Amino acid sequence: MEKTTLYNYILGIADNNLILGQRLGELCGHGPNLETDIALTNIALDLFGQTRSYYQYAAKLSAIYKTEDDVAYLRKEREYKNVLLVEQPNTHFGFVIARQYLFDVFNYLFVEKLQHSKDETLSAIAKKAIKEVSYHKRFSGDWVKRLGVGTEESNQKMQEAIDGLWQYTNELFEMTEVDDLSVRGGIGVNLSELKETYFKEVAEVLKEATLTIPENPYFQKGGKQGIHTEHMGYILADLQYIQRTYPNMTW
Repeated sequence: MEKTTLYNYILGIADNNLILGQRLGELCGHGPNLETDIALTNIALDLFGQTRSYYQYAAKLSAIYKTEDDVAYLRKEREYKNVLLVEQPNTHFGFVIARQYLFDVFNYLFVEKLQHSKDETLSAIAKKAIKEVSYHKRFSGDWVKRLGVGTEESNQKMQEAIDGLWQYTNELFEMTEVDDLSVRGGIGVNLSELKETYFKEVAEVLKEATLTIPENPYFQKGGKQGIHTEHMGYILADLQYIQRTYPNMTW
């Protein structure tokens, strides 16, 4: 497998974690209670830790970016390959939980399969991350059910969040050319094989939470090709500010 292909495949994984971690980082100190605030912050740190491992590997393959910081801070918006779901804003707590859960179920299924990659580095990262992503899914899933069967207001807000975010779920399973090549090489995960299990598990949890799946046949996509929503530029403005203001700064 060519270095360029492997590099782009790694970005397709890591960028999801980076952007979602950045979104959760915005909530530090703003959780509904101290325990939940700390939990969301720790999930963000888990995602950043996984991102670092991926970016360190990517930097070894890149002809342009030499360090993990370069990969994170020096790329332009169109060079990020994250799905649109993870860049959606923290509208309210229901949105935060729904976004997290819809990603967590996918991420668990993905990391579980990535453990069997022929690439020893990717396999090792996945084996280290599986316990974390398992906890993330359990945490967000419990909150979906808690808010869904809670008060009339919490149910309404959770349903609003699911209605707004459902259109971004199908992109999780879109196979790019890089994905196809990685699967053929025994390195990547066939995302299409995760789809049925994903939607079955999500449907069961939403039913238990007395929430309904939106009847919307149209799904948004573009993030994997670097075509993002209007929110992405603002995320990068915060994320990259220090490095852009003080170039080549080290920590």
